[in-house]
Amino acid sequence: MAESATSSGAARWIRLWLVLLGLMVYGTILVGGATRLTDSGLSITEWRPVAGSLPPLNDADWHSEFDKYRQTTQYQLMNKGMSLAEFQFIYWWEWGHRQLGRLIGLVAIAGLAFFAWKRWLGQGLGWKLTGLVALGGLQGAIGWWMVASGIGETERVSVASYRLMTHFSLALLILCLIAWLWLGLGRHAREPAPPGARRIGWSLLILVFIQMAAGALVAGLDAGRTYTDWPLMAGELVPSHYIQADLGIRSFIEGRAATQFNHRLLAYILWGLSLYAAWRHRSGPLARPFALLAALVSAQALWGILTLVNAAPLPLALAHQGLGVIVTLKAVWLAWRVSLPPARA
Repeated sequence: MAESATSSGAARWIRLWLVLLGLMVYGTILVGGATRLTDSGLSITEWRPVAGSLPPLNDADWHSEFDKYRQTTQYQLMNKGMSLAEFQFIYWWEWGHRQLGRLIGLVAIAGLAFFAWKRWLGQGLGWKLTGLVALGGLQGAIGWWMVASGIGETERVSVASYRLMTHFSLALLILCLIAWLWLGLGRHAREPAPPGARRIGWSLLILVFIQMAAGALVAGLDAGRTYTDWPLMAGELVPSHYIQADLGIRSFIEGRAATQFNHRLLAYILWGLSLYAAWRHRSGPLARPFALLAALVSAQALWGILTLVNAAPLPLALAHQGLGVIVTLKAVWLAWRVSLPPARA
C-alpha cells in the first residue's frame, strides 16, 4: 500500500490504531478457536448486535437463555441433562467472542471517524480503511450465518464446517490487510526483488492461507481428534474413507478423513517449499526473511504433529492456531518485502 498519510505524525497514529486492531483481531481468533474447541458456539441462539452486548443479569435471564439452548439439536444429542453451571461455562466463551467482535467494530469506526475529521486520509487511504471496516461488518454477518447452520431446523450438533472456514478465513484476511496497511505506512526499507523471489514469496503466502483455511475445516469437524496416529492415518497411507459414500464430493469439506489428510498433505508441501525457498535464497538481503519463515513453518509443522498425536487438547490446539496466525503474518511481511516493482528501484 502507498504511504498515504499527510504527515509522519498522522502515519504514526494510524499505524498505532492498526496495531491495536490487529491485536484485537488476533485475540478474537484465539477466543473463537477456544469457543469451537469447547463446543460453545451454539450456546447463544439469537443474533442481537446491540441488545446482545449485555449478558444475563439474573437467574430468570439465565434460565431463559438456557431454555432456548435446550431447543437445539446440540443439546438434545450431546449435552442433554447438563447443569446450568455447565451451560454458563459455554455461554461465556461465546459471549466473550461476540463481545470482542463488537469492541473491534467500535474501535474501527471511532478511529476511522477521527482520522477523517483530522483529514489524514488522503491519497486513497480513506477508501482502503473504509473497506477494511466494511469487511469487519461483513464478518459479523458471516458469524451469524455460521451459527445459524447449527440451530433451528437442522440435524447438526455443531456449525457447518465450510461456514466456520469462511468465518475464520475472513478474520485472517482482515488481519493480513491490517498488516499490509501497517507496513505500507511505515518507513521500512525494501529493494526490488528478482521475479523468482516475488513468485516464491507470494506462493508461500497463498499456500499458508489455504493451509490455514484447511485447518479450519479440520477444527470444524473435530477431525484432529479422529485420526491421531502419524505419519499414517489409522495405519493407512491414504485413508480408505477419503471419499465417503454418503458425502461424495462434499467429503472435501465435510469428511473427517479427507479434510485431515488434505491438511497433512498441504503441510508437507508448504514445509518443503519453505525450506527450498530458504536454501535458494541462502545469501543476499532476502536470506534472513526466507530463513525465518522456514523456521516458523517448521515449528508449526512439528507442533501440529504433537497436537495431533495427543488428540488436540485445548492448550495444544490453541497454540497451534496461534502460531499459524504468526506464520501467516510473517508470510505477509515476506510478500510485502518482495513486492516492490522494479520501476521503483
